[in-house]
Amino acid sequence: MIPKPAQYLLRFDDLCPTVSRKGWQRFLPLLANYEIKPILAIVPDNQDAELAVSPPDPVFWDEMRAQEAAGATIALHGYRHLCESRGRSLVPLTGSSEFAGVTEQTQREWIHAALEILRGHGLTPLVWVAPRHGFDHATLRVLRGEGIDVVSDGFARVPFTRGGLTWIPQQHWEPVEKPCGLWTICLHPNTASSELFDKVDEFLRQHASEFTSVDRVLAEYEPASRGIGELLYGAAALARIRAARIKKNLLGSA
Repeated sequence: MIPKPAQYLLRFDDLCPTVSRKGWQRFLPLLANYEIKPILAIVPDNQDAELAVSPPDPVFWDEMRAQEAAGATIALHGYRHLCESRGRSLVPLTGSSEFAGVTEQTQREWIHAALEILRGHGLTPLVWVAPRHGFDHATLRVLRGEGIDVVSDGFARVPFTRGGLTWIPQQHWEPVEKPCGLWTICLHPNTASSELFDKVDEFLRQHASEFTSVDRVLAEYEPASRGIGELLYGAAALARIRAARIKKNLLGSA
């Protein structure tokens, strides 16, 4: 059943020791003030130069452990964030990927190594977040084998099952008020503008009581395969997002 009123999750992507210190730190008071329990998507061994925004932060891992202790959910955000494959993803939003199209054995090695890094820092990763939404059926098999059974991705209004995992949908990259459904808002501290920060702050002022957590979602929902209504919603949402991105790229190159 689609929840009414709407519920929201907040997710932060591209977290690693070289994440923008200014960009990430300005969100921390919001999390504390409104008692938000976000999904923290951490790149275990970042090799992507675009994510090297600040000098390595010596307290990054301490901060992640403190956030987890306060109720945040730790997500595995790929391995090295090097999106060099052109394989087709289960969520076909971009043309490049770290995992989609890579052999299952290589994916198994990467995911195992990535989990070992996070666990070695005293964290307990529970959720998969693919860089650039890029992953395939082999990724799902590997994740199940490694004990990760939740994916933060996909277009729907409620959690659903696919490939033996529970998918908690992620549909927005800024706050959008909704009358019903479960909505994950994905933020990137490296690129979040002051305008977006203010928008998040104002949205939390009005809707903090409607924010939930991964633990609550897993306890309160009984996910099943998507019915025709959610499949149609997902296809329409994907088409809208892809069209908006094409339009943005065309305007940018004009």
